Amino acid sequence: MTLPREVDVAVIGGGIVGLCTALELARAGTEVLVLDDAARLGGTTANAGSLHVQMQSRFIRLYPDQVPGLEASLPLYVAAARRWAELEQELGTGFERKASGGLMVAETPESYEFLARKCEREKRLGLQVEMLGRAELARIAPYLGEAVIGAEFCAEEGKLNPLLANQAVRRALQALGGALLPETRIERLEADPRGGWTLHAGTGPLRAGRVVLAAGAGTGALLAPLGLVVPTVAEPLHMNVTEATAPLIGHLVQHAERMITLKQLSAGQCVIGGGWPARLHGPQQHPTVEASSLIGNLRLASHIVPRLARLRLIRAWAGVNTTVDGRCVLGAVPGHAGLFTAVPGDAGYTLGPLVGRLAAGAVLGRRDLDFDIAPFSPVRFAGAAALA
Repeated sequence: MTLPREVDVAVIGGGIVGLCTALELARAGTEVLVLDDAARLGGTTANAGSLHVQMQSRFIRLYPDQVPGLEASLPLYVAAARRWAELEQELGTGFERKASGGLMVAETPESYEFLARKCEREKRLGLQVEMLGRAELARIAPYLGEAVIGAEFCAEEGKLNPLLANQAVRRALQALGGALLPETRIERLEADPRGGWTLHAGTGPLRAGRVVLAAGAGTGALLAPLGLVVPTVAEPLHMNVTEATAPLIGHLVQHAERMITLKQLSAGQCVIGGGWPARLHGPQQHPTVEASSLIGNLRLASHIVPRLARLRLIRAWAGVNTTVDGRCVLGAVPGHAGLFTAVPGDAGYTLGPLVGRLAAGAVLGRRDLDFDIAPFSPVRFAGAAALA
């Protein structure tokens, strides 16, 4: 497909947020085009498929100033996990989604007590969470090693196969007439004096009546020439997957203090992630595996689940996560008619379909949104823009 001259709504970014935004717009009868710079591995194409709900204990310790924002966002994560289930039914295809619950494990009494305090806060905020001791873990998660003394269990967490989910959303969008233009990098946005926006790409300009920025870490760079500051940061992260084995890991497993996530796909492969760093390499800033992360990630995984040490590694890869301030950047850009942002907060893949629905609602001017998105407006960075 060649770049058209004009479109009603252009969505910049073909990850799960951009695809779901475009799908919702196409369902409403809106002409929509998704533009994606496929030369750069984003979060969606490299995602491991965890569906996170509970707050990350390690994040709370590292960034206590962001805890209020995280707590305010918790209802979004609960709704996002449910939205994945709805989307699977709507599209009539399976994503290998399993809501088997998540375990955040502790190895020391101090860590366990920290989780217990977090658990109480999350209960008050409406999460289905409880603390489990060693005896209870041995019953429901016998695969965990002896170093684990307890865990916080969150019933709403789970996992899915992102490759299947991404393909299903893409097919549904195209079936409704939505267009996708991969390998198209938008270099600059310019407000059109006649109304709308001109998008400048290497292949030529495109005029759009409205624009949704779902470009993840690239969103801030597109807004900066307009005098707007949205501090999106590209965070390259590492992931591993093992050969297939018999059913072993029945939950989404995380650690209270250390960087690890563990889950098992329906085909038997065990996916090992958790935020170990990768690096951006070369002129294209391609996310690239670091040997130290590969070794450290696998060593910790085998410590938590000893039986993983028997399996062979079949693939390691890196992708780009986007960080801002722990909250979504969502909604209309004040002072710039027809321009919208759709950047999810922490655990962006989990939030993808819900953020896409909310972003599309903002574009369409709907007043019946499930959540008030005003607290997530990019206007909160206005002070930083003034300083810049």
